[in-house]
Amino acid sequence: MQRIYLLSTGGTLEKVYSEQRGVVENRAAKLDRYLCLLRLPDAEIRAESLMNKDSLEMTGADRVQVRDRVAQLLADGAPIVLTHGTDTMVETGLFLEQSFPALKVPVILTGAMTPLGFEGSDGLQNLTESLLAARLMAPGVYIVLHGQVFPVSKTRKDKDRATFVRTECNICPEP
Repeated sequence: MQRIYLLSTGGTLEKVYSEQRGVVENRAAKLDRYLCLLRLPDAEIRAESLMNKDSLEMTGADRVQVRDRVAQLLADGAPIVLTHGTDTMVETGLFLEQSFPALKVPVILTGAMTPLGFEGSDGLQNLTESLLAARLMAPGVYIVLHGQVFPVSKTRKDKDRATFVRTECNICPEP
């Protein structure tokens, strides 16, 4: 049985619709409800919610909290999947890559363009693919969305296409 740590920071993946306010917002973690839908007979998923924020609201202190928890879990030698909002996912991934230059396991970041439970959500697909990538990828920091795996240092979000794309330089100006 392979252990995989699943850390949640919120993002669109975990948003819910607020009838009172008429908006989608981060309120409570809901990943456990969706993990129960997956067939993972030889995987031990240890899920933990670190925070439940839109990634545009993430601060440097939040990234330090993520880094510190990842550091604690790395001692166990198991891969880590981190759910994260897509707007600043690359920024957090680069921070983790810089913080851990000699990883011995893959660290996978994933999220969604449409919340879990909404019609047309990509969340369950991305979560499932991330759990598989955590088992198959070489050590490093990756972004997994929409059937693709990207090294964090060579990807960026393409807002017009609502996905991520490979690039030679993720800090280069957008075309």
